Amino acid sequence: MTPQQLAQASNGAIYASMITLAIAMVFFAASFAVGRRRAVPVTAAVVTESAGGTAVLTRTDPPNAGDPGRRSANIGMSLTWLGMIFLAAGVALRGVWAGRVPWGDMYEFSITAALGILVVFLLVSLRQDIRWLGLFIVIPVLLTLGMAVTVLYTESAQLVPALKSYWLLIHVTAAIISSGAFTLAAAVSAVALFRGRAERKADGGPVTGLAARFPDQLRLQTMANRIIAFTFPLWTFAIIAGAIWAENAWGRYWGWDPKETWAFITWVIFACYLHARSTVGWRGNRASWIAIIGFSAFLVNYFVINVFAASLHSYSGL
Repeated sequence: MTPQQLAQASNGAIYASMITLAIAMVFFAASFAVGRRRAVPVTAAVVTESAGGTAVLTRTDPPNAGDPGRRSANIGMSLTWLGMIFLAAGVALRGVWAGRVPWGDMYEFSITAALGILVVFLLVSLRQDIRWLGLFIVIPVLLTLGMAVTVLYTESAQLVPALKSYWLLIHVTAAIISSGAFTLAAAVSAVALFRGRAERKADGGPVTGLAARFPDQLRLQTMANRIIAFTFPLWTFAIIAGAIWAENAWGRYWGWDPKETWAFITWVIFACYLHARSTVGWRGNRASWIAIIGFSAFLVNYFVINVFAASLHSYSGL
């Protein structure tokens, strides 16, 4: 394939991913609109005639049996897998077109970060049922891809000298995986806040309405904590790898460059989160808010610093 054909194929795969994920979003939204959550098993009476009279047998259906919302969520998950495959193809074709790893500018990092979010979400979904989270993952992925193709898109170009290092693969790979996991943790924390508010309103009674379709707040907070506990060492490694790379490229490990500063701020916030959870025993809304604040700091580091700040890390390509 010619470079132009590779570029068209990459762009086409990314647009196909966006269309597929947009349809998945509709099905995830429909799962909330039409679904019904059964708090207890439903018992249906089955009446049969016998020689001695009438015998009444019972049949117990499991919760969510025949739930149309569950079927919509299943379709949404299948489409999310397909959208991830399209996006992976688009990222790979961009790399073939560029002749390098496709992380040389903000457009390339954005599409790869969106892929990282989907991969982390789908891998976790293999271990536990998190279809209820699909809508809150697909939406930020679509926003990221939409911004990438409309605002950040640039033609493939050669890397600046500082990026021509094997540390590009090591450092950015860790950052991409961290971005996916932090997004997942923030989404779970936001849902935990919503569910917790519904539980307080219920005042010990059954939770009804949309909030009933989510796990209880304690389970959501435990999930977010486990995700952050997994991601924090990886983010620490990404910062250390970046410092080693900076010494090779610029002759110093740390210079309080805006990118380095916000990476450190993000690290401190999540370190405070884990410390508070393990020593102070913070539960409830406070822990969820810290997780969301940490993710907000990560977003500043990802977008604001790369695009608007004067930094040695300004490789947006805009």
